[in-house]
Amino acid sequence: MDNIVEVNNISFEYITEESKFKAIDRLSLNVSQGEFLVIIGHNGSGKSTLSKNLNAILLPSEGDIIIDGINTKDEENVWNIRQTAGMVFQNPDNQIVATVVEEDVAFGPENLGLESKEIRKRVDESLKSVGIYELRDRQPHLLSGGQKQRVAIAGIIAMKPKCIIFDEATAMLDPSGRKEVMKTIKRLNKKENITTIHITHFMEEAVEADRVVVMEKGRKILEGTPKEVFSNIDKLKKIGLDVPCMTELSSELKKEGLNIESNILTVDEMVMELCQL
Repeated sequence: MDNIVEVNNISFEYITEESKFKAIDRLSLNVSQGEFLVIIGHNGSGKSTLSKNLNAILLPSEGDIIIDGINTKDEENVWNIRQTAGMVFQNPDNQIVATVVEEDVAFGPENLGLESKEIRKRVDESLKSVGIYELRDRQPHLLSGGQKQRVAIAGIIAMKPKCIIFDEATAMLDPSGRKEVMKTIKRLNKKENITTIHITHFMEEAVEADRVVVMEKGRKILEGTPKEVFSNIDKLKKIGLDVPCMTELSSELKKEGLNIESNILTVDEMVMELCQL
């Protein structure tokens, strides 16, 4: 399968008059078209800096990032890069620009210079795809956090990106809002084949990914399927990360002598495993 994102040995430094801080240190990473990749790491691990490099908000100090064949350092193609790899930020209030939901979703397509009929079609399709079509006439500031984030996602979808980067898009939401947004993210990936890069510090959000990457001090320290990554319980805890609750429970039950898999990720898997005992 072709790679839509290629990160080739990049480094990134934040430079001030007094100091330098290397947020990303010689990182390489490829993402296939249609893949659901989750990147985890604690604060300061470099994951949000990476997301901004993927969207050409920041440019690597060393190395190159190629988005669908375009180098992010190519200034003439920045708009094409951001249209190909849309980005949803942590705070939806920073991304919503209009006073009516459907007008906000129309903002991106309008800037693409599309005809009114096509804009109307894209707005309606995008709102339906995230499940908030009935809120199209509402004012965004009256919506819940989860609904606002889905408005922001709809605004990106309306530009028809091949890839969407979610930079801790669930961090400011309550559990109900997180569930709404994760359901939307997974549906877009599986049903519409939109490549998804989801950056988060909630371990439970990583269990249904195709691949999980763990970052620490700007480097990739673990990579694999959710089961492969979360089986490294001691290593993850050493760098200050948790593992999904069911993974920790299965590990503890195994230590107590129960004949059970130690890399269980979900409640459903745990129920199936216990029923077989």
